[in-house]
Amino acid sequence: MNAYAKLGVLTIINAKGAATRLSGGIMRPEVTAAMLEASQHCVDIAELQAAASREIAKATGAEAGYVASGAAACLMLGAAACIAGLDPGRMARLPDTRGMKNEIIMIRSQRNFYDHAIRAAGATIIEVGLPDRYAGAGVRDAESWEIEDAITERTAAIFYVADAQSQPPLKTVTALAKRHKIPVIVDAAAQLPPQSNLKRFSAEGADLVAFSGGKVLGGPQASGILCGRKDLIMSAALQHLDLDIYEDMWNPPKSLIHKRKLKGTPQHGIGRSCKVGKEEIMGVLTALEFFVKESDAMRHERWLERLLPIAEGLSKLSHCQIEIEGEHDSTMLPLLVITLTKPNASAHKAIASLIKAKPSIHVDPSRRDQGKLVINPLCFEKASAASIQKQLILAIS
Repeated sequence: MNAYAKLGVLTIINAKGAATRLSGGIMRPEVTAAMLEASQHCVDIAELQAAASREIAKATGAEAGYVASGAAACLMLGAAACIAGLDPGRMARLPDTRGMKNEIIMIRSQRNFYDHAIRAAGATIIEVGLPDRYAGAGVRDAESWEIEDAITERTAAIFYVADAQSQPPLKTVTALAKRHKIPVIVDAAAQLPPQSNLKRFSAEGADLVAFSGGKVLGGPQASGILCGRKDLIMSAALQHLDLDIYEDMWNPPKSLIHKRKLKGTPQHGIGRSCKVGKEEIMGVLTALEFFVKESDAMRHERWLERLLPIAEGLSKLSHCQIEIEGEHDSTMLPLLVITLTKPNASAHKAIASLIKAKPSIHVDPSRRDQGKLVINPLCFEKASAASIQKQLILAIS
């Protein structure tokens, strides 16, 4: 009996992907071993974060790095860093940003509910651009001049959600931001693979970049990586760490926090709610190490090994069409897409049937209105492929 069964909680097969509501994925044994080992010792968290900063900088090409409790936590810390800088008084007042630079420019087509993290720091979001290409009214989106027009003396940062469809290009945005000496925060939570994206956004001029630790990276679900400019990472750290310590006893690692640059020791910051433990830090660093060592092609092959048996088993059915999107592109996460062709077939009902199955199987429902079921290989093991295939046949027959 596993630990969940003791609590009366049933385990599921997660074929949806790294959704937090479905508890994310399954970590490598090496990652869980690192977390277990970390749990048996105590360390100074600031020293551990300084070591993490070095490793993250090495992997991302950024000046420094930091670990928090998820990509959203990293975004909030990043916004707080851009607003408060290295001023302990401003840090103490957040999210009250009166009298500070507190406006963060955001392209309207990139707005999503995760920008709650930006607002939580006390920022006021200034939207720019009309996304005609999404509304079906035209082909245009925000233009760089619209972003520049929105810059005022109250602008703290520009926020950019990285995606293949994002406009204007990041390089264009960072170039204009640098002319005005304004930092750019990039939400790259789900931008792995390809592995090259670890370095791409910093190389294109981003000042802060947030990655999820619990998605393709393969770390703990409650982990995220923030990388970027050293001074902004220092501010993020100061607003995140436990600073309940006498000033004369506080000697943080200079590589992470240069104490002499401060007029005093900050109080607990707004990021204390984003606390991350030694176990998560060691877990995500181990996951990052393995991610960098493994090529895109090797990862892609592992994912296909989970999808191909399912696709083969369904290929003989006459009432559905099978396709593996990204099958021949190692820079993509491949997805098995099942299109129901039987008259009156309902993807809604099929998905509901899979959830009720034993074991319960959760697939990606985002295309159910198109009569499609999507199987994401990220969060289940190859051994689960037979169960998924069997239940899919029953659900769509």
